[in-house]
Amino acid sequence: MHRRTLIALAATAVVFAGGSAFAQAYPTKPIRLIVPFAPGGTTDIIARVLSEPLGRALGQTVVVDNKAGAGGAIGAVEASRAAPDGYTLSVATVSTTASNPAINKKIGYDPVTDFIPITNVAATPNIIAVNPKFPAHDFKSFLALVKKEPGKHSYASSGAGGIGHLQTELFKSLTGTFITHIPYRGAGPALNDVVAGQVQIMFDNLPSALPFIQQKRLVPIVVAAPQRLPALPDTPTFKEVGLEPVNRMAYYGILAPKGTPKEVIDKVYAAVKKALEEPAVKKRIEETGSLIIGNTPEEFAAQIKAEYEVYKEVVAKQKLAL
Repeated sequence: MHRRTLIALAATAVVFAGGSAFAQAYPTKPIRLIVPFAPGGTTDIIARVLSEPLGRALGQTVVVDNKAGAGGAIGAVEASRAAPDGYTLSVATVSTTASNPAINKKIGYDPVTDFIPITNVAATPNIIAVNPKFPAHDFKSFLALVKKEPGKHSYASSGAGGIGHLQTELFKSLTGTFITHIPYRGAGPALNDVVAGQVQIMFDNLPSALPFIQQKRLVPIVVAAPQRLPALPDTPTFKEVGLEPVNRMAYYGILAPKGTPKEVIDKVYAAVKKALEEPAVKKRIEETGSLIIGNTPEEFAAQIKAEYEVYKEVVAKQKLAL
């Protein structure tokens, strides 16, 4: 065999051996978990609940790093450009991997090709809720009213491109209704104005809306969930009212940058699964109104791709732009 060929083969063997050794030793230092939103929201809560048991399972500290802004895009861009060595992971949401990229063509990353999905940790129901002064307090009368009075009513969202915005637009496209969009700088201010009656309607994550529903300061209309929720037994799901495409829950998953070794992905996946088996972790996540998922990397990748395609269609059909 030619001498240069032998040298090349030997070099390749060293590279593979080194990669295998790296994967076996991983992790040898703390891991950063980027949360692309501010502290206090559902994304941040789930990340912090998971970080300590995940660190125990991996044998290293997992440090939560909030990188908020631009509907999650700032943190997602940073996560996509991190070294693919397993020491920078990030939390994926529908906003960062589907709705925001679907509407923002210059977002700076591709949600399908720039990350390796590891697992969907948890899913959270979303809900349409209205101010108590809104004339309709059930789905049938709600739909009849917004159909009868196109453009008269408005809905608040956490901002253009967020899940609340595009999920409402999906609802509008399927029902042939027109409700005016009022974007806010975050779900908190939007929710506060709906509770105060400044805006009448909001499509929101359940954990933030539920306390106001329980206090009778918001009225639930319809929920995106697999089945009716124990906390809201009288509120139908979108599937029940014939709008199954809108019956989409928010997800909170773990991503790694593209190029991260499969052995590292497998280690993190196994560690997340182990963390989710802890009763205290399961209880705390379920207290937010979320459901434990823990699916495989392949299943989560398919979920992200499907969600992205759904919202690209919504953007095209509704002619949405930032």
